[in-house]
Amino acid sequence: MAAVQEWVQVDEARQMILEGFRPLPSESVALPKAMGRVLAEAIRAGHDLPPFPNSAMDGYAVRAADTQGAQREHPIRLRVLGEAAAGHPFSGGIEPGTAVRIATGAPLPSGADAVIPVEDTDDPGGPGRPLPPAITIFRAVQPGEFVRPAGEDVARGTIALEPGTVLTPGALALLAALGRFEIPVHRRPRVALLAIGDELIEPGRPLPPGCIYETNRTALAAQTLEAGAEPIVLGIARDDPEDLQQLLDEAVAHRPDLIVSSAGASVGVYDWVKEVVGRHGEIRLWKVRIRPGKPFAFGHYRGIPFFGLPGNPVSAMITFDQFVRPVLRRMGGYPRWERPRIPVRLAEPVSSDGRETYFRARITYKDGQFQARLSGLQGSHILSAMARANGLVILPEGVRTLPAGSIVMAEFWVDLQDLMEASEVPPPAALGRA
Repeated sequence: MAAVQEWVQVDEARQMILEGFRPLPSESVALPKAMGRVLAEAIRAGHDLPPFPNSAMDGYAVRAADTQGAQREHPIRLRVLGEAAAGHPFSGGIEPGTAVRIATGAPLPSGADAVIPVEDTDDPGGPGRPLPPAITIFRAVQPGEFVRPAGEDVARGTIALEPGTVLTPGALALLAALGRFEIPVHRRPRVALLAIGDELIEPGRPLPPGCIYETNRTALAAQTLEAGAEPIVLGIARDDPEDLQQLLDEAVAHRPDLIVSSAGASVGVYDWVKEVVGRHGEIRLWKVRIRPGKPFAFGHYRGIPFFGLPGNPVSAMITFDQFVRPVLRRMGGYPRWERPRIPVRLAEPVSSDGRETYFRARITYKDGQFQARLSGLQGSHILSAMARANGLVILPEGVRTLPAGSIVMAEFWVDLQDLMEASEVPPPAALGRA
């Protein structure tokens, strides 16, 4: 059994944890359920997209050579052979001096190499109009004009989407256009969540004296979903080692990819996590130099990776964000696990005890730069500041204080463009996205 590492710096702890995780194997999901999933394989086009040359306009398919010299003052008259509509191609071909009425998206008839828009003819347009025997055109077109070539979007045999692509509405539309319905994606990690504490009461029930409502499973389940994983919300273990082991074994029965508990990971008389997990597993990491969140544990329980988070709600959420979320993103096959970090200017002084410290903050964009102001009191039990925050200001390891006006790094929980929508100044060029 490996020695327990204690009092580890944040980056070292994160890398130590991450080195044991890889993307999960693939599974097939139906196209309508693939939103937000991550492609596990490259998608090659089985056919050209578009699959055939088609019209980009409502108008008339023509031979471009037959239109040369056409002007308003000197129009050209062409005989109309028939009609091509979307889903109903014209079965014949175009001969010199002829045209075929064509709708947007309809296949280009053989012999045609251009489309003249209806606005440039004497056809009045409108639905239900009869097919004219001939059409007058008022301008010339060049070969390929108003024609969408086959394979213009994606050529047959080429890679349309790379592995690691996060499936957006646009990517799903492309998959549909290629006729794909069963999509190979990385399996989502399944996370068993449990809480520990005699004082914890389920929300919705009467609150006895000396008790508080349990919040961590609600917050951690939401964070699990945001990370692209599936939460399995279990119960609350009492401050008793046998009760804790029973709930951990219940978690194992669900066959999760991770087990995450909150509370019980410190050194108090009622903190049983280290002992109970060690009975049927191991603790590899104990305490991290992070504020808030020092009482943090990582190891395995009955062969399943285990994270023991602090009980204070802010500490639980921040340690989840810094240590569990990266694992879930890696397991889910996402191309990167990091949140975007960019420099911000402090609107007020900050101080800590020398540990790497994460301050809840409201970050705004003003006068061409990002500025950060604390979103409230910073105690590890203060949920209102967490609710108002849109990011975290990071005071590095070894730095105890910074005055207002200092430049520090910050992590964002929101789209950076959303912070700038009231400003006409463009965002910095190298903003990353998680």
